[in-house]
Amino acid sequence: MTLTAKLLNGFLLAILLTPLINTAMADERQAVVLMYHRFGEHQHPSTNITLAQFGAHLEYLSQAGYEVWPLTKVVKHLSEKRPFPARVVSISIDDAYQSVFTEAFPRMKQRGWPFTVFVSSKAVDDQLADFMSWEQMREMQSHNVSFENHSASHDYLVRRGQGETADQWLHRVKTDITHAQQRITKELGREPTLFAYPYGEYTTLLANLVKDMGLVAFGQQSGPVGLGSDQRALPRFPMAEQFGAIDDFSQKVQTLAFPLLSVQPWDPLLDKQADKGPHMEIQLGHSTAKLDQLACFVAGQGQVEIEWIDRKARHFSLQAPKPLPAGRGRYNCTAPSPRRGRYYWFSHLWIIPR
Repeated sequence: MTLTAKLLNGFLLAILLTPLINTAMADERQAVVLMYHRFGEHQHPSTNITLAQFGAHLEYLSQAGYEVWPLTKVVKHLSEKRPFPARVVSISIDDAYQSVFTEAFPRMKQRGWPFTVFVSSKAVDDQLADFMSWEQMREMQSHNVSFENHSASHDYLVRRGQGETADQWLHRVKTDITHAQQRITKELGREPTLFAYPYGEYTTLLANLVKDMGLVAFGQQSGPVGLGSDQRALPRFPMAEQFGAIDDFSQKVQTLAFPLLSVQPWDPLLDKQADKGPHMEIQLGHSTAKLDQLACFVAGQGQVEIEWIDRKARHFSLQAPKPLPAGRGRYNCTAPSPRRGRYYWFSHLWIIPR
């Protein structure tokens, strides 16, 4: 890199860091969890982060003075409802692809930073070339890397097989998660306490099953984790090439968690399509969010109108004016904070039948 390029990069970083320097606080009520999959695998753009992007992310966190915590430490703070220090981030990686070992691990190890890998155990047991081995994981485990449950099969767990009863589905899914739990415990000598839903998909039934198994669960819906977040489906910010630009990244790691008193419906699975998107009601707790500037968005439909049910009680509703496409959809709501450059952020998953 030329001297001119280095100076320009330094100037850009200084601009991006200015809101952080001006708005640092003694403690906060949220942390940001990042989710990656592949590193430097350009043939998989939807799940890949380029090495240049990943390097820029790590450098930003370092220059901005972020604390990079193990995911279990973040969850412990949530469980104990203890405020976080300013600027806490945790890095998680799903699926245990080989590039985690060859690319992400050396870069994180060099900085002495912890991270968490959610493992789908069957792919590892089958020794698929695209995935890490248990031996590689044991090496990583001695360098601040933890391994958690991502199911054995990495199947669409919310879907029932043809003719499968509710009890049969429940037994199959529990067996799948339990098998991964046992394999990770046997190979790595530590029983997982966290679970990541394959494809980020969950329902109330699945979430309650995971909770009953003693696991704290994570989805793939965007947003920071707050002290009042539902530990059956904690949010994470997905990181991939399309969303990996440093300006987008810097904004996401600065987000604030809306205090949520009620989200109805909480279950993302829709029974059938309708003429419009699903109707949702949200009640927020007290915060510094500028709710007169609250805005909600739907992918492919842009900003959608919100209706205040009780403005004083911070209770509002929203509904996409058009049907959501089959697959996974999201409602995203944001509002600016008085702290310059920072936004409150909430995202809700929808699973639309095909």
